[in-house]
Amino acid sequence: MNAALPTAVAAAASPHVMNTYGRLPIALSHGEGCRVWDVNGKSYLDALAGIAVNTLGHGHPKLVPALQEQVAKMIHCCNYYHVPDQERLAQMLVERSGLTNVFFCSTGLEANEAALKLARKFGHDKGIDRPEIVVYEKAFHGRSIATLSATGNPKVQAGFGPLVEGFVRVPANDIEALKKATEGNPNVVAVFFETIQGEGGVNPMRAQYLQDVRALCDQRDWLLMIDEVQCGMGRTGKWFAHQWAGILPDVMPLAKGLGSGVPIGAVVAGPKAANIFQPGNHGTTFGGNPLAMRAGVETIRIIEEDGLLAHVEHVGAHLHAALEKGLAGRPGVREIRGQGLMIGIELDRPCGVITQRAADAGLLLSVTADSVIRLVPPLIMTTAEADEVVALLLPIVHAFLAE
Repeated sequence: MNAALPTAVAAAASPHVMNTYGRLPIALSHGEGCRVWDVNGKSYLDALAGIAVNTLGHGHPKLVPALQEQVAKMIHCCNYYHVPDQERLAQMLVERSGLTNVFFCSTGLEANEAALKLARKFGHDKGIDRPEIVVYEKAFHGRSIATLSATGNPKVQAGFGPLVEGFVRVPANDIEALKKATEGNPNVVAVFFETIQGEGGVNPMRAQYLQDVRALCDQRDWLLMIDEVQCGMGRTGKWFAHQWAGILPDVMPLAKGLGSGVPIGAVVAGPKAANIFQPGNHGTTFGGNPLAMRAGVETIRIIEEDGLLAHVEHVGAHLHAALEKGLAGRPGVREIRGQGLMIGIELDRPCGVITQRAADAGLLLSVTADSVIRLVPPLIMTTAEADEVVALLLPIVHAFLAE
C-alpha cells in the first residue's frame, strides 16, 4: 500500500478552510492497520487513532467490505422511519452495558448535550425549576455552549461567555468535596464526569470514588452520568471504563470509537433515565442513519470476533510497562497513567513541541493539558508496534527534557 514517492512534493495547506486548528504541516492520504501515509509518501505509526476514533485502525479487512455494501444500499434516511440497524446496535449496547435503551446522534458533543438535557428534564419532572448538575475540574465534554459550560477548562471557555448556568464544579476523586459542594442544595439533579478525563490530561477516576459517587447518587436520587466518549468502546480492556469499578451509570454518552471512524454518537440510559425523553423532546437529522449504525454494529462484532478486549488489556499493560522502564527515574517525568490503550505521560513542563517532533520521527500522537503526552492508538496495535512506539518516543522525550 505504501506508494512510491511522487516527483513533486505536495504542500499541506487549507487556505479556504476556517482556521480553527493548530495543524501540523501534514496531509494524510491513506492507511493500513496502525500505519498511515501522507500525500508525499512518508509513513507514520499511528498512536493517536484520530483521537481515539479509529478503533480498528485503517482499512480493516472486515470493516471495509461491510461499509462498502452499506453505502451501496443506503447511506441515510431520516428518523421518521424505523432503521433496522438502530435497533440492532441499541440491543448490542444495552446487552454490553447492562442498561436499558439508546438515543443515537452523530458526535460526542451531541451525546453529552443530550445527557445534560436528560438531567434538566429529570429535575423539571421532579418539580425543580432550576436544576443543577455537578461537573469536574479539568473535564472536557465538548464545544457547544452548554457542553463548554460543563467543561472545566478556562482556556477553551475564554471568549464565549456568558456561559450556561446550572453547574456545580468539584475536584476529581474527592468524595468529601462533592458532599460539601452539594450540601443543602435541593436543585442538584445529576453528577457528570469522564471515567478517565481525556483532554484534561488522562486523569482516571479511582474505583472507590466511582463506587462512592454511585452510592451518593442513589442516596440523593441524582442521575449518575458517565461520559465514556473517549475512554469507552474497549479502550481500557472492558467495553466501558467504569465497568472496572463494578458500577452502572444512569446515563452514558458514547461516540469516538463506536463507529471506527464513521461519525456516530449515542446516549445509553438505565431504567432511571430511559423514559425521560418522549416524542418531541429531542431529535437529530443525521443521528442513527444506516451507514453509522452499520459501522457501530460491525465495530462491536469485530471487537468480539477478534478478542480485542483481552488484546487491549495485554498490549496496554505491555506498553505501560515499557514506558515506565524507559522513563524510570528520569527527572522531568511526573507520572505515567491511564489504562489499556489510553496512556498519558505527564511532564513537568509544557511539551506541545513533542507532537511535531514525534511526527518528524514517524509517530503520530498528541499533547493534551499542555504537559501530557497522550497515546490512544487503534485497539488492534500489536506488542511489536507498541515497542516501536516506545523506541520512537523515548529519545524524543529524553532530548526534550535535556534542553
